[in-house]
Amino acid sequence: MSPPANGRYHRPRVRLDGAGPEVPGAAGVGRDPAGRAAGRRGRGGEEVRVPTAEFTSYYGQPILKAPVWTRDIAGYLFTGGLAAGSSLLAAGGQLTGRPALRRAGRVTALAAVTASAGLLIRDLGRPERFHHMLRVAKPTSPMSVGTWILTAYGPVAGLAAVAEVAPWLPRRGPLGPLRGVLPWVGHAAGLTAAVTAPALATYTGVLLADTAVPSWHEAYPELPVIFAGSALASGAAVGLLAAPPDQAHPARRLAVAGAVLELSGVHRVETRLGLLGEPYTTGRAGRLLRVGRALTAAGVTGALLGGRSRAVSALSGAALLAASVATRFGIYYGGVASARDPRYTVLPQRERAARRRAAAGEG
Repeated sequence: MSPPANGRYHRPRVRLDGAGPEVPGAAGVGRDPAGRAAGRRGRGGEEVRVPTAEFTSYYGQPILKAPVWTRDIAGYLFTGGLAAGSSLLAAGGQLTGRPALRRAGRVTALAAVTASAGLLIRDLGRPERFHHMLRVAKPTSPMSVGTWILTAYGPVAGLAAVAEVAPWLPRRGPLGPLRGVLPWVGHAAGLTAAVTAPALATYTGVLLADTAVPSWHEAYPELPVIFAGSALASGAAVGLLAAPPDQAHPARRLAVAGAVLELSGVHRVETRLGLLGEPYTTGRAGRLLRVGRALTAAGVTGALLGGRSRAVSALSGAALLAASVATRFGIYYGGVASARDPRYTVLPQRERAARRRAAAGEG
């Protein structure tokens, strides 16, 4: 925790109604057995009570420094998940003989991972910073591991997408041999990208949970699950949008699996975390996550019931894609809100300290 400009550390102001110790300067204020602030008798016998203090920090500053990441990182979370889900979709199309799914998944995966790398590099400020992160490999650092995952995934996703141009190459001439080789290269690269895709989809959840941001850190079991579900749903959206209905059956199954993971994970985050789940239910984050739930439900319903209609499938895909965007941005804004409000730092610390004291007393 870094001190402010005047050299003093921020101390949270506490309530005078039993939520914490007395505020300096409130001398003479006692407490009854119930922990309430006891009043004093003023002139004429009238009881005087100290008003409840607002929970804030000295100088109006947050205790934690809010993440310096911009909205580019929220976009990076989405595009990385879209790339991973699209590679899984492409592998499914490849293994089941559905060329439209394979083609749509491979092309989208390359476009998404390119956008993802671009957003990350722009947030870093200088492109060489991404290169510098490849000089070491730290298994204990989610950022380092994620950089290597992205580096391993990008080339194979690119090869798989490039292989889709093989049918348009001339049979004769210098490019003729590539016409026969590229499909085999694309087959191997597509499967390799699909193997790497789960790590690409989930490591960003581990990355957020590894920070000191309260609502991200406490949600460490759920964030990878949410991001995995969001990635599957966005990959399914690509299939529903781009493939004819008779080839989109794997996409519909992918949509159901993604929706189950995403909705269950978001529900647990909002209910299991107690106070730290509040930033995900209020403000901008709460609105985005509610929209994401509604769009996910609508997208899955349309995918299952409108299987023979190209228009319904396309609308369902658009809904799932928008739901993935809303979910990623909702998680991002929820964490930022929890870092800016000192309550989400101090009150959980007090609860943990109280549990430790109780456990020590029982021992």
